[in-house]
Amino acid sequence: MLEKNKNYNKIFKSVGKAAFRYQMFESGERIAVGLSGGKDSLTLLRILKDRQRISAIPYTLHPIYVDPGFDGGFSEELFHWCGELGLHLTVEKTDHGPMAHGPENRKKSPCFLCAMLRRKRLFSISRDLGCKTLALGHTKDDIIETLFMNMCYAGKIGTMVPRQGLFKDTFHIIRPLSLVDEQRIIKLTGNFPEYFPVFTNPCPSAGQTKRREIKELLQTLYRQDRKIKSNIFRSMGNVRLEYMLYPPVREAGNDSDTGEDFE
Repeated sequence: MLEKNKNYNKIFKSVGKAAFRYQMFESGERIAVGLSGGKDSLTLLRILKDRQRISAIPYTLHPIYVDPGFDGGFSEELFHWCGELGLHLTVEKTDHGPMAHGPENRKKSPCFLCAMLRRKRLFSISRDLGCKTLALGHTKDDIIETLFMNMCYAGKIGTMVPRQGLFKDTFHIIRPLSLVDEQRIIKLTGNFPEYFPVFTNPCPSAGQTKRREIKELLQTLYRQDRKIKSNIFRSMGNVRLEYMLYPPVREAGNDSDTGEDFE
């Protein structure tokens, strides 16, 4: 049974710990949950739904799926899955995916453009639903990978945060899986396919991103020493500015910051 699985219980407790540590919820709040169809966002929605039974802070959930518009999509199947949880999925069909992969955007990152457009729609739909908070399924691994992507490809140190205020703090993004190792989700969803359906990503760039390259690099490090991941994660809250190049030192002849924001 799902509730007796050790990975489920570990994730369940870690979400509660993150919610308390970062003060993610407010009483009576309407929380939008961005779904991608991947294992992380499906796990997030189910855990948040299950935690409603014991949460001292009442909240309601409003899942959203922004369909990128590729052939072979799964919006109907995802809508049905949410219905089994007793939740109504808001689906918005777009042409973001094909447009981002079009010839006019050939020199740009299609994944970055598609993600940016999707994020804007998630914000807009959340507000239309009366939600001032949007929950996303980013894990501890995603936070670490974003740190390395920003360093390697944007020349800056920064990452996603568990709770982030936007639009003069009138809207918030929360990441309840911030303390969860992705491997636990992989094991959980693999052992219980009846609870977590597998949706095939129809995007032609799936598995060919810069994030995938960074993930593989980090996995090489993790295999050398099991403490490396936790040390990297802990270091993001233990920054010693006196030993950083601060204020920034610009290289000669480089007066502009052209790095892409990978958050």
